[in-house]
Amino acid sequence: MRVRELPLSSSVVDHFADRGVRELYPPQRAAVEAGVCGGADVVAAVPTASGKTFVAQLALLTADGPGLYVCPLRALAREKYETFAALPGVDVGISTGDFDATGEELAGNDVVVATSEKVDSAIRNGASWVDELACVVVDEVHLLGAKRRGPTLEVTLATLRRRNPDLQTVALSATVDNPDAIADWLDAALVESDWRPVELRTGVAVGGDVAFDDGTSLSVDVASGGETDPDGDDGGGADRGGDTDAEVDTDTRGGTDAEDDEPDATEVTAALVADAVADGGQCLAFVRSRREAVDLAERLADEGLAETLGIEDAADAAADEATDVDGTLTGRQLADCLRAGVAFHHAGLRSGHRSVVESAFRDRDVACICATPTLAAGVNVPARRVVVRDQRRYGEAGMEWIPTLEVHQMCGRAGRPGLDPHGEAVLVADADTRAAVRERYVEGEPEAVESQLADPGALRTHVLAAIATGFAATETEILDVFEGTFYARETGAGGLADAVAVAVDDLVAAGMVARETGGVEDYRLVATAVGETTSKQYVRPETGERIVAGLRAAAGLSDATTLTAFEVICDTPDMQDTYLGNAERADIYRFARTNSAHLTTDMTEPDDFEGWLESVKTARILDEWIGGATVEELVERYRIGPGDLDSRVERAEWLLSAAEALGETIGVRVPAVSRARSRL
Repeated sequence: MRVRELPLSSSVVDHFADRGVRELYPPQRAAVEAGVCGGADVVAAVPTASGKTFVAQLALLTADGPGLYVCPLRALAREKYETFAALPGVDVGISTGDFDATGEELAGNDVVVATSEKVDSAIRNGASWVDELACVVVDEVHLLGAKRRGPTLEVTLATLRRRNPDLQTVALSATVDNPDAIADWLDAALVESDWRPVELRTGVAVGGDVAFDDGTSLSVDVASGGETDPDGDDGGGADRGGDTDAEVDTDTRGGTDAEDDEPDATEVTAALVADAVADGGQCLAFVRSRREAVDLAERLADEGLAETLGIEDAADAAADEATDVDGTLTGRQLADCLRAGVAFHHAGLRSGHRSVVESAFRDRDVACICATPTLAAGVNVPARRVVVRDQRRYGEAGMEWIPTLEVHQMCGRAGRPGLDPHGEAVLVADADTRAAVRERYVEGEPEAVESQLADPGALRTHVLAAIATGFAATETEILDVFEGTFYARETGAGGLADAVAVAVDDLVAAGMVARETGGVEDYRLVATAVGETTSKQYVRPETGERIVAGLRAAAGLSDATTLTAFEVICDTPDMQDTYLGNAERADIYRFARTNSAHLTTDMTEPDDFEGWLESVKTARILDEWIGGATVEELVERYRIGPGDLDSRVERAEWLLSAAEALGETIGVRVPAVSRARSRL
């Protein structure tokens, strides 16, 4: 099937032809046959690089009205915005921030690119443009199973479909075990394929020997093993338990339990990377943590990869770009690696640094990126060979296997259409783990997507939103609102009713919702003023409750300072924790004790004292930031990534804005809150 046979304008057909897109890939053809150009609901579960974006473009270009493209990450949203904006005659808007706004300026665009959180916030704040949508495309729909993002994506999609029964829904994913369940939930046609434009072979490496799943093999020369780091607790700086890469390095750097003379995983990885680059390819090397991404990049910098690919001048230019972003130690380390043709990538980098790395890699000015798994779920950076050095990382129960879905996301980056004859994904193991790694990741299927809306905190958040927006005023009506969720499909009516009843009771107890009695057994649920403000400001009920209590306590202090304001907002579930290393725990404890007169929480009160100390550390960092400390000083002093500081400042601006709104709602004014916000 040819592009010119599709119901597209001649200018759009020419646009695709100029980019070499004239024939449809088999999965794209299957999507067309399923009705994606005729308004049909479609779930496309097809591999990375097999044309999902083109399927999205077809749906949005042929829709009978405005379209919405929902994606999980800001960087990915920006990339997709640029892709859609390049289409002739298509007006595109993008929205990824300002959680207390409706985004009405987006009205009138042919396509809006947004995160699910932004769409959810716009709905809560009364956006009218969402009711005019004719088509919604959801990228990475398997993120329904993500603990933090999943519930919002699920409820947002269900809400859009309930408000507009004629809305066309197109859901895309490269790695999902139960696409039939998602298709059934959406009443959609399922397009499932394992076709790829570039053949992918996946293998397990033990020492320098790789056995691939297609029966082929590969041998590389591996240097003698390096030393291992038995505990590796360097603090690294990022978000424990969140959606970004872990901040704590808690395992060996490539060490194994196999015989002592077996090459360690880092040297095997280095050999695999050098081999691919010597053959003219680029590599992605995935490790479990930030620090190890940096360590591996610095190790690979000794391999002369820039010279091997002949990219010395381009690598120097990329390094200069990185240097221009800031003068932090992290930035200097990255620039040094870039000059050698290598880069590292993790959530602790500033967005400017990540952009330099991604652009340089796409332009073939970098031979290898050493990354944490978050890169696999982000922007488009395909490589000739993907090496997954680590398959286990530290979790709540100690060292745990990385989910198969995540590893498949990493492996799916192997193979660049038009550039590589094939793609290779190599999992580094040892003699003891070879069989388990092959069974789990090469032969195994990714985990089934399961709704995370059952989480009590997530359910309370969305039940409050349903009441505050006027979508529901009784538990029966709330059930109607959630009837269209994936969770309702999984748990059934009885389970959903029980969970909603508990959520309502919790919200009433928290002062977010009130029951207005109209008779003996007749009552209506209404959001209190605090509940309504909490929902509109897009903070969780627990955050709203904590801020209200904190503001009242701050108003009673004789000297509430900006540190007070920061402590109030940092001790909430909406502020990401900042890792507290062993070496600094005593210092933060002394700081909290010395400044107890400026804190709203007595040191004897917290149930989670460690968590509270972490919030005090974050508050201290923010207070020093507005006091004139530089990024370089704070990064060095508190062992955080420059990107971590950026994200904390951004969250602080949002939460201080929410605190001002909640303070106005309850009639409590704390000038320190406004001072802190104005100085961020």
